[in-house]
Amino acid sequence: MDISQTSNPSRTNQTAASSGGLTSDFQTFLKMLTTQMQNQDPLNPIEASDYAVQLATFSNVEQSVKTNQLLESMQQLFGIMSMSQLAGWVGQEARASGKVYVHGEPITLSPNPAATADRVVLVVRDKAGQIVSREELPISAENYEWQPVDATGAPLASGLYDLSVESYYRDTLLIADSVEHYARILEAQGGIGGTKIVLEGGVEVAATEITALRVPPGS
Repeated sequence: MDISQTSNPSRTNQTAASSGGLTSDFQTFLKMLTTQMQNQDPLNPIEASDYAVQLATFSNVEQSVKTNQLLESMQQLFGIMSMSQLAGWVGQEARASGKVYVHGEPITLSPNPAATADRVVLVVRDKAGQIVSREELPISAENYEWQPVDATGAPLASGLYDLSVESYYRDTLLIADSVEHYARILEAQGGIGGTKIVLEGGVEVAATEITALRVPPGS
């Protein structure tokens, strides 16, 4: 599904300014990091893992800013879309974060590990918040077909689960993030609080939290 948006000169200028600001901030960050390295105590040097944490933190903030810009643009688009247009989404798969409905089928995840990570772990929690599985993932932002199984390899019972991705560098936890995943859209609802999309398992997400749409594989 191709979603296009009319160009807005003022918004284009704002986006360009924001991008320029991010570039400037990154250059400043690198200068500060270089100064920190040059002036560290040679008898007590800073651990490499500490540098990795700083880089991961800045990268995460930068990504959050870009994501917020994208969501702001999508929110404007949703504001002019009619319910009939949103109804066309029903039957497609939406990508969003939040609870994952497990029902025996593989689920497409979109992990986004820290750029400096040397190990990535998928953590699965049940509705009681108990960890039922920890699984090593490829160090990649590519889609991953997850087979819902517990720590023993047995299929998980049907229901809702919370998934997160932990990024490590030399056994130091850099960041733990929720995982976006694809789920089939069952319904689009309008209301005072804005448009909501109902996914498989009854999971509700705001339309503005959806970051991608796709036709279900095999359709």
